[in-house]
Amino acid sequence: MNYRHAYHAGNFADCVKHAILVWLLRALAHKPAPMFVLDTHAGVGRYRLDEGPAAHTMEWRNGIARLLDPPPGPLADYVGLVRDQGLYPGSPAIIRALMRADDRLACCELHPEDALALRRYFLRDRRVAVHHRDGYEALGALLPPQAGRGLVLIDPPYEATDEFERLLAGLRRGHARFRSGVFAAWYPIKHRAPVRAFHAAIRESVLRDVVAAELVLREPIEPARLNGCGMVVINPPYRFEQEVPALLAALLGQLGAHEPGEGCGLLRLADE
Repeated sequence: MNYRHAYHAGNFADCVKHAILVWLLRALAHKPAPMFVLDTHAGVGRYRLDEGPAAHTMEWRNGIARLLDPPPGPLADYVGLVRDQGLYPGSPAIIRALMRADDRLACCELHPEDALALRRYFLRDRRVAVHHRDGYEALGALLPPQAGRGLVLIDPPYEATDEFERLLAGLRRGHARFRSGVFAAWYPIKHRAPVRAFHAAIRESVLRDVVAAELVLREPIEPARLNGCGMVVINPPYRFEQEVPALLAALLGQLGAHEPGEGCGLLRLADE
């Protein structure tokens, strides 16, 4: 309840998360059938970078600001969407921008002020439902969708010390109700031990067809610092493992500073 994403909008982790999100949405849209998207930790929708919390931290200067002129080819779609939005788009704004007429979006936000702002943002869009509720609880309540296909984005704040355990439980609960869905869960990389434990728990779980995409800007040995981030994807769409490495490499090329330990890549955690 204390976390406000506005302080971190447009930072390098947002760029990784949102570039992959755009790729996933484009891939799902290749099929004409309607899709449903659930955003479990939605925030306010979009953010000003030139004033307010983002201007206070200036994290976006080492994130989206480095991708704008000109963006590498693999990032052109994502960066073009950011330009078109005017303000920096959070995941709900990105999803709506790529939705088709028959697609549907459900956004969950627990912070009351952010939920109100999100409801105002989507006030006249009947394709979007905003829920002031816990995102993990929504995985049981809002799945499976009537559409039968779609994406579940899980992007918790990692304030709780057991967030990785809660995330895995949420993935298992959601996947049990929506086995055909694509699940994408973002996670921070501060030091390696929690991430290794999370990956090991996925391998030992009932989840199948799981890939992790990661970008690390420096050796992850400082627990108090965000050194990288990753996205676990269940049921990755066709060509995810062939095309997303180029996306990650382009991000690293623009965001990296050639520090020891930086790198990016995919790791298959569970086969189909």
